[in-house]
Amino acid sequence: MSGEPEPRPDDGGEAPTRGPGEGALTAGQGNARTGTGRLMERVVSIPNLQAALKRVEANRGSPGSDGMKWDELRPWLRTHWKELSEQLLSGAYQPTAVRHVEIEKRGGGLRMLGIPSVLDRFVQQACLQVLQPIFDPTFSQHSHGFRPGRRAQDAIREAQGYVQEGRHWVVDVDLERFFDRVNHDVLMGRLAKRIEDKRLLRLIRRYLEAGMMADGVVIERHEGTPQGGPLSPLLTNVLLDEVDRELERTGHCFVRYADDCNVYVRSEKAGARVMARLSKLYAKLRLKINAEKSAVAPVFERKFLGFSFWVDSTGKVRRKVAKKAMQSLKAKVKAITRRNGGRSLSQVIEELASYLVGWRGYFRHAETPGVFDALDGWIRRRLRLLQLKQWKRGTTAYPALLARGVSPASAARIARNLHRWWHNSMLSNVAFPNRYYDELGLPRLVT
Repeated sequence: MSGEPEPRPDDGGEAPTRGPGEGALTAGQGNARTGTGRLMERVVSIPNLQAALKRVEANRGSPGSDGMKWDELRPWLRTHWKELSEQLLSGAYQPTAVRHVEIEKRGGGLRMLGIPSVLDRFVQQACLQVLQPIFDPTFSQHSHGFRPGRRAQDAIREAQGYVQEGRHWVVDVDLERFFDRVNHDVLMGRLAKRIEDKRLLRLIRRYLEAGMMADGVVIERHEGTPQGGPLSPLLTNVLLDEVDRELERTGHCFVRYADDCNVYVRSEKAGARVMARLSKLYAKLRLKINAEKSAVAPVFERKFLGFSFWVDSTGKVRRKVAKKAMQSLKAKVKAITRRNGGRSLSQVIEELASYLVGWRGYFRHAETPGVFDALDGWIRRRLRLLQLKQWKRGTTAYPALLARGVSPASAARIARNLHRWWHNSMLSNVAFPNRYYDELGLPRLVT
């Protein structure tokens, strides 16, 4: 890694007895050389292992199939790090099966993840720190996914610029089950062009072929690179960079984020030609375009990374949260504010705040403050509704509303028609003003 001290060559002395968390080197670990023939020595160098350990501990994460927790890794390394290092250097290290989990996608639906063991995440992270400085500088400038110093918002802004230039048609490509369909031989061939160290290549293939454990059964894998490990994003970019280079060579305006690729053109006819060309390029990589989800379409009818575009009265192209992402937000808020389960309002808001902070952090670059303001009002109304429902089951509504500063006439009207939850939640804003929810820790989407 840049800025790290060069490991000293092995002087033939006795191997130190301290582990990577304590700043020691084993015999033979200091032989890192310029080039890619002895990359494994860089992987097991102490500075690299220490950085990998800190990153895994910072990320925490769930246990893999072996059950080891993230905070158990450092104690384990204190006694087993030398054995691990020797296995990596000799090429004997064998990864464990990944654990199969499913998580909700931001825009709805489920995404399958393969969670490696904590130890395998540590080894993958150590490999990533050596490989990324080799590969990343050579990737296309139009590739933004999972690269240092780049974010999804950068991809959105680049796409916005193309639309502003008048490219109002988009070739929106969705690859069919990409992470399940990655061909191991094709990917390893791309890696072998840049990596000479056979041990590292063999280790990466073992990670690709590591089984997936689901319901206690290990399923063999002959293709695919499961999402969830530190190496998967880099391997995605290594494989798809070939398509990026061809798009650059032919002068196309495109943006790619991991396996999401959009090409911006000026006409439907041009888009059809690009789509046909992309189908052939991906076929060479043994990948297939999903015909149902991909399209050549007017750019304002499609979404990209949760955003879509609109044009203001001055003709300037703006960013907004895509319709599907908005629907997903509302569904999540409804679920949180519906399943009270005896929890207090402050507990509901704590769960809601955790979700909203992440959502706001991602979508804060949308250029629609009026929409966010309306969402804030809708969320507070959902919470007022929840409070009214709690009163129905317990405290009498009328005196409670009076105690909150509501006039006797309004309190009586609300109490008489308490079953009209949504209507009354609008009337109860006097009892529960915006500052009430601010004090309880509810974040606002409008900042």
